Amino acid sequence: MTDQVREPHYVQSLERGLAVIRAFDAHHCELTLSEVARICDLTRAAARRFLLTLTDLGYVRTDGRLFSLTPRVLELGYSFLSSLSLPEVALPHLERLVAEVHESSSVSVLDGDDIVYVARVPTRRIMTVAINVGTRFPAYATSMGRVLIANLPGDQVGAYLERVRLERLTDRTITSVTALGDELERVREQGYAIVDQELEEGLRSMAAPLRDRSGSVSAAVNVSVHASRTSVAVMRAKLLPPLLAAAERITADLRITAPGR
Repeated sequence: MTDQVREPHYVQSLERGLAVIRAFDAHHCELTLSEVARICDLTRAAARRFLLTLTDLGYVRTDGRLFSLTPRVLELGYSFLSSLSLPEVALPHLERLVAEVHESSSVSVLDGDDIVYVARVPTRRIMTVAINVGTRFPAYATSMGRVLIANLPGDQVGAYLERVRLERLTDRTITSVTALGDELERVREQGYAIVDQELEEGLRSMAAPLRDRSGSVSAAVNVSVHASRTSVAVMRAKLLPPLLAAAERITADLRITAPGR
């Protein structure tokens, strides 16, 4: 957000404090003061003030040179998850689905142009990147993301296609906006999505929509397999029916227990 478009209420110090927290990730578990300043485009003095304030609040720890997050930062996301009945509703159904198909299953929601995992039941690790609740991936390269985007109102789908930057994550990733638009239309018509090694080599996934009380698609559920074990044809024949059945059960529970979102 640039200075030109900031509203009068905008608190830049809050933005910078959150940027400092986001500077830490799986690849940067520990950072020096200079590294935080560089990542967040802050002066060393400003970075030091933010880090020490976060340390005083219990969100960051330091040994005097290296800084790292503490488990207390989980409170920031827990407020959202605790108010969202979706994970609690979906989890028993994911466990049942995983027991039936012996493959990992997850539920995600759309956050901007990314999907965010809100529930997951793994079987075996099939990706080089670990997936946990809170993991984010670009929506265009995932089966759940395509289900969620395809079911947005038409003007929102068009706006997404105008702004999205399609990066080639593997040799199979769709990088043409026209091709992606055609695929989203296909997903909307058939009611599910299959992504074949577009996010990561060796990973195939299939997803179906989850609808809330209002009937809107508010989340998606998937099944992930390793390409060396399961073909796309087998996914359609053997995994699609139980996936769709699980989606129907979750949707039925959401319509009873979850408020429209």
